[in-house]
Amino acid sequence: MTGVSPTLAAPMPPLTGSVEDYLKAIYELENAQGVAPTSDIANRLSVAPASVTGMVRRLAAQGWLEYERYRGVKLTAPGRRAALRTLRRHRIIELYLVRVLGYTWDAVHVEAERLEHAASEELVDRMASMLGDPLHDPHGSPIPARDECFDC
Repeated sequence: MTGVSPTLAAPMPPLTGSVEDYLKAIYELENAQGVAPTSDIANRLSVAPASVTGMVRRLAAQGWLEYERYRGVKLTAPGRRAALRTLRRHRIIELYLVRVLGYTWDAVHVEAERLEHAASEELVDRMASMLGDPLHDPHGSPIPARDECFDC
């Protein structure tokens, strides 16, 4: 798969909530299917296919993923780490909302979607520590380990 990758000297741009949502969706699709087709990304995020194509091209130029037209999308190593950080934040926030604040497991997802983009890594690490460094969220999905998100 071809794509634009950043040079070692170029810093990765900061992530917006929208970019985090794209990377997280691509990660989940790629894990399930081996590659993330743009049509599936559009369906997952409820956006127009043309919007996905534009964003995917931009993210490829920034080094977050590789994109080959008609073949789909794969995350680069930095894109994978960013997706795992977002998933970690989301799943720890879900668990915190259930265990500490008494949310029901079926109501936490929407709230966690809002909070995952605002929570700092320090806050999430403290939440995880307070929860006993859990391995699974309230839905049974694995919570990525901190070292998966930063050291790979």
